[in-house]
Amino acid sequence: MNQTIIIFGNSGAGKSTLAGKLSREHQLAHLDLDTLAWAPGSPPRRRDLAESATQIHQFTRQHASWVVEGCYADLLALVSPYASEMIFLNPGVDACIRNCRQRPWEPHKYSSPEAQNNNLNMLIDWVKQYALRDDEFSLRAHRLLFDTFTGPKREITAM
Repeated sequence: MNQTIIIFGNSGAGKSTLAGKLSREHQLAHLDLDTLAWAPGSPPRRRDLAESATQIHQFTRQHASWVVEGCYADLLALVSPYASEMIFLNPGVDACIRNCRQRPWEPHKYSSPEAQNNNLNMLIDWVKQYALRDDEFSLRAHRLLFDTFTGPKREITAM
């Protein structure tokens, strides 16, 4: 049987780490939604939802087994009907902040380690707002996505 897994949670929750591990262990294609959620340019702005949806559906059609990860409840809702499993990483804000501080350089997101470090304070402030926000990146949106998924699912609160 094909494995099709979605992983989501706050920034710093461990989504990319877990997705990479599952991808390697089970030979799953790996899609980090950060790579298609944002339009090129500065200041950053979200791509049109339809454009991102097209790319997501191309990915899921090209791969029988996959793991898709990100914090975008709107994009995850597009792929959740095709997921055989859902994992909600919810270790708490303090753990997410620790992970953000220890995060290795992500060259697919930042041009240099310095550019990533220059963004750290903004990222930590954003992580702290997880339970307070009311957008597609929020705890509320993630909880709704998790609660309405009818397949096998896990919420991981400790790492």
